[in-house]
Amino acid sequence: MAKTSGQKLKLLYLKDYLLKNSDEDHPVTVQDMIAHLQSYGISAERKSIYGDIDALQEYGLEIQMVKSKSTGYFVTDRDFQLPEIKLLVDAVQSSRFITHSKTLALIGKIEGLASIHEGKSLHRQVVVQNRVKSMNESVYYNVDLLSEAINKGVKIKFKYFDYDRAKEKKYRHDGRIYLVSPEFLVWDDENYYLVACPDDTGDTRHYRVDKMSHISMTEVRAAKPKNKPDEYTNTLFGMYHGDRRSVRLRFENALANVVIDRFGKEIILAPDGDDHFTVNVEVSVSPQFMAWVFGLGGGVEILSPADVREQMKERLGRMLAIYEK
Repeated sequence: MAKTSGQKLKLLYLKDYLLKNSDEDHPVTVQDMIAHLQSYGISAERKSIYGDIDALQEYGLEIQMVKSKSTGYFVTDRDFQLPEIKLLVDAVQSSRFITHSKTLALIGKIEGLASIHEGKSLHRQVVVQNRVKSMNESVYYNVDLLSEAINKGVKIKFKYFDYDRAKEKKYRHDGRIYLVSPEFLVWDDENYYLVACPDDTGDTRHYRVDKMSHISMTEVRAAKPKNKPDEYTNTLFGMYHGDRRSVRLRFENALANVVIDRFGKEIILAPDGDDHFTVNVEVSVSPQFMAWVFGLGGGVEILSPADVREQMKERLGRMLAIYEK
């Protein structure tokens, strides 16, 4: 490397070295920095390193000097602090829609946001082997494609599939092409879903992105969105679709926390005697909603409408019949 070009890159090499190799527990010395520059064929003297550190500090890189047996330097402020990086690692690790191999690759990149020493501590915390992960590598890139279609306001085409017991893809409707107007993406229960309006029904539907294939954008303008993301998702249980209904529920007082966690602090809890309260909520009446009610045991009761209450009774009856055989 020519001396002049090396000197032009000197500050960049020093910046990268400090970010990658230094932290509060691992300061680097001037001699460490000189040796690093020499590995790139760049000669440097101690005095010039002091000037470079001043220049980097003036640029905005926060560098602190510490004195013990020898004088050392480390970067005190990064774009991401270690607790924030841990949150990113946890999010990637727990996401079902990211495959095992892509999870390891992403976590490796996220570790690069910390020093190599902090990165090692993060790596020891990573446990992804036993996580249930998507088998569909393309979902990682499909999310980006779907976001682009939403931003452009155009319709998309795709096929939709499930897995059979042989773990083979089985396309719905004999592989028919879906044509929909995409509205927004939802991340729920560690999976991505596309909320969209199909051309053939006009009703809002949602699709798991990892079960979508052959996705492509069209040049046809999408229909105007019908839903607001927060209002739509608040009615759903586990992203299961059902008829949207206004339902009145009666809870034991001990379940107030559960209700607030599910429906938000704005929900009105109307006292019903000393031990209970009622709420009126709009939900998608789906099997998952019924399962949520069932999971709370005798602490909750569907009061109305009558047909939703009857649906719950029928499901309980079918469940009881299975165990009475």
